[in-house]
Amino acid sequence: MTGRDVGGPHSRMAVAGQGSDACTRAIRLVTLFHPDPVVFGTFREVKAADVPHQVRSLLDHESHMTVAMEGFHGGPVTLKVVAVAPPAAGTADRYAREILLLSPRGGVVQHGIVTVDLSALDPASAATIRAAHTPLGRVLLGSSLLCRVQNVRLLEVRPGPHLCGLFASGGAPLDARLYGRVAEIVLQGRTAVDLLEIAGPLVAV
Repeated sequence: MTGRDVGGPHSRMAVAGQGSDACTRAIRLVTLFHPDPVVFGTFREVKAADVPHQVRSLLDHESHMTVAMEGFHGGPVTLKVVAVAPPAAGTADRYAREILLLSPRGGVVQHGIVTVDLSALDPASAATIRAAHTPLGRVLLGSSLLCRVQNVRLLEVRPGPHLCGLFASGGAPLDARLYGRVAEIVLQGRTAVDLLEIAGPLVAV
């Protein structure tokens, strides 16, 4: 692996991750918003044992990150949308956004990129997701849909300028590495959600 960009979008993707399926999944989501993923950050798939315990408790599970973050930070988190991607031709029901979750104190505690097949949801839940006032996990938990988080893989994340800027805006010091995960959510028996979720620096934010 080399840090040198040897030209073209595929080479940029190669230096953004170390070739694992988890890295490929992360980069696929990142490039919906950042054509050069290195501006966002770089990824390396890691085992649970390689993740610091406190962060591992937030990431290494098959549950919604909204629940984990609210338990850790002692209250409801709020949603801030960074960007919404325009749907590709013929994919009007595929909704993608880049977000931050804010703690009860207002600090940035999580970054996320998500794609949702809104045709897998009831109209009310789909409208709530588009309205972008409520974290996705809370919407799904409040619906009557049968949902399951699966295919969780853990990542070490070296933040690039974009990610550094987002976490720094919350006033938290940014370490040289963060940790995150990719996951899928199955709705009514069909894979409908793809997620990249990155935990922020663990300080009192």
